[in-house]
Amino acid sequence: MKFMMLLYSPPEVRADLAARPSFDSWVAYSQSLREAGVHLGENPLQGLETATTVRVRDGETLISDGPFAETKEMLGGYYLLDLPSREAAIEWAQRVPNAAYATIEIRPIMELPDAP
Repeated sequence: MKFMMLLYSPPEVRADLAARPSFDSWVAYSQSLREAGVHLGENPLQGLETATTVRVRDGETLISDGPFAETKEMLGGYYLLDLPSREAAIEWAQRVPNAAYATIEIRPIMELPDAP
């Protein structure tokens, strides 16, 4: 099964370098995923101030600066993993370097049939 692991953290943590896990801890975590053979992809996201939201309603395109929803936490990045089960995804989520203050959402990827 493929899982998307979405990493959410309070926006104020992004500005506080001392509160964030070191870059080395992220590199080590990503390397452990690769060594386990479960890593399919990952990327951090730029800050909320860079977001653009696009909506099409009744044929009209509406564009606004900022994220889709105002929340207490921001989506900071993701990992795409190939794992045997939800339980395995939970085990990996518990090891994310910022798990002590962040929220890690795991979701199975919907497997679609090949297009004809």
